[in-house]
Amino acid sequence: MRSRAMIRIDKVVVPGVFSLDGQHFDVENNVWLVGDDEEVLVVDAPHDAAPIVEAVGGRRVTGIVLTHGHNDHINAAVALREAVGAPVWFSPEDHMLWEVVHPDDAPDQELRDGTRLTVAGTTLIAIHTPGHSPGSTCLHAPELGTVFTGDTLFCGGPGATGRSFSDHPTILRSIRERLFALPGDTVVRTGHGEETTLAAEVSNVG
Repeated sequence: MRSRAMIRIDKVVVPGVFSLDGQHFDVENNVWLVGDDEEVLVVDAPHDAAPIVEAVGGRRVTGIVLTHGHNDHINAAVALREAVGAPVWFSPEDHMLWEVVHPDDAPDQELRDGTRLTVAGTTLIAIHTPGHSPGSTCLHAPELGTVFTGDTLFCGGPGATGRSFSDHPTILRSIRERLFALPGDTVVRTGHGEETTLAAEVSNVG
């Protein structure tokens, strides 16, 4: 049996470009790797598969979990799947966004509220948090005291709702009802920028 002390969370920052209303913006995305020296789960697949594959370092990848369907979180998903031979987990509620980026491919597994994924003896539980997109999903790892929030919650408040299929009242409701129901000291590992805690973000959510 693996020791939980050996489980680690690695952060890989992948630079790239995302497009919005015909404009292009430079952006840095966080990719999170949860696992040990033998196996790992990858959270999000932006821009370029190569630095993610390098960070995996030959470990067995149990899955590639995409927090939502905007292009800067999924555009390397197919290439990463081919490189590491792991299934892509994705919410069917963001299917229309997937089709824009990967019209000739499909995800492998449906990511739904309550989906449980296990890596290196640790379980991550999917929490559906619509608002930034209809299918936005966070991953709570209670044994590690952390939640991976994609673009739902950042250090400084909720994610932007100016992108396609976003809705501000919905994202606020998701944060208040789903994320703030978790322990306040839960570490928030975001899709962009620095980590925070749920307790630190209560005052930043209007």
